[in-house]
Amino acid sequence: MANAHMTSAHKPRRLFITGGSGYLGRHLIPALLQRGHEVRALVRPGSESKLPAGCMTIAGDALVSQSFAARVPPADTFVHLVGVSHPGPAKAPLFRTVDLASVQAAVAAARTGGIAHMVYVSVAQPAPVMKAYVQVRAECEALIRGSGLSATFVRPWYVLGPGHRWPHLLQPLYWLGEQLPSTRATAQRLGLVTLAQMIAALVHALEHPAAGIRVMEVPEIRFMRL
Repeated sequence: MANAHMTSAHKPRRLFITGGSGYLGRHLIPALLQRGHEVRALVRPGSESKLPAGCMTIAGDALVSQSFAARVPPADTFVHLVGVSHPGPAKAPLFRTVDLASVQAAVAAARTGGIAHMVYVSVAQPAPVMKAYVQVRAECEALIRGSGLSATFVRPWYVLGPGHRWPHLLQPLYWLGEQLPSTRATAQRLGLVTLAQMIAALVHALEHPAAGIRVMEVPEIRFMRL
């Protein structure tokens, strides 16, 4: 597996990001700017101040492609981070009205904007829990596959970080699951990743564009370092 560390010779990308003010976006955008990438990020009107200096803000609605599609060019890479925060069974209706609808809008905007590569944060699958959430993310992947776009699907299960630490309590169970042949594959696929590993995986994905479809699962995400 390749390490996400890049030399100063890496090719700067022109990026269009949705969900840039969210949990992942707030940490990803500064890392991208530091590495010399040009970042344009979609935000709700009035929320421009939530994005860091150096990032070009694009006001629009992530669920309505017409509100931002014309501003996607000259980006060559589309990074889609929109999704329901802290997903749980009670939020199942939102997975379709937010997660799926935002991917539909993103794909439409990416295709009309001439995007060469899309990076989508999906979820580890299959999984024995959160079935509605996993199903919608799988539908989102299928939509992107069917669009003809080259894309990388990054599939974490749970990203540990500020405000997202309670699953640390489950680590002994994960360790046990990885020791048993009958549960090893599931425990690894549904393993925990750190915020730093996730940011490194996203950077790696956009700096190494896929030709066709590429899937980054938890074991690969855990290997990534900036």
